[in-house]
Amino acid sequence: MRGERGLTILEMLIVVMIVSLLVGLAYPSVGAGLDSLRLRAEADRAAALLTQAMARVERAQLPMELVIDRAAGVLLLRDPAGRQPRELRLPPGIRVAAVLPPAAGGETARLLLLAPGEPFPGVGVVLANARGQRRLVRIDPLTAMAAVETPPESVSEEGTQ
Repeated sequence: MRGERGLTILEMLIVVMIVSLLVGLAYPSVGAGLDSLRLRAEADRAAALLTQAMARVERAQLPMELVIDRAAGVLLLRDPAGRQPRELRLPPGIRVAAVLPPAAGGETARLLLLAPGEPFPGVGVVLANARGQRRLVRIDPLTAMAAVETPPESVSEEGTQ
């Protein structure tokens, strides 16, 4: 049966080499895309927490504390008595790059008081991933809505620390 056709080892090695090359070329793009999706998901979760904070203040007519801890990568929402806290802990690879507007000194945490009947503070939280991609989650004081957007390039981590 010498007339049978099949693949030789050389042909298999060439196919494996071509597939490996294609995977090696595509992997960085896929990884960047996944990191971008993770950053966007965490920014959406932070916006949901801010929206929930504003809704709780307006509905319950009770003040709420919003703690943004850059060092721990945590956004914490609680009433002053400490009841019913809501916490957003950022996963590894996502960090709080800045809290806007920047405060004097090298703060690692900021406490905001959201009071009923008062305008909400115009605050923003810049989230970043390991690849340097950034998303800004901010409270619009006029509409009292949380928005997620790409921050302008002028907002740098060095200028906010």
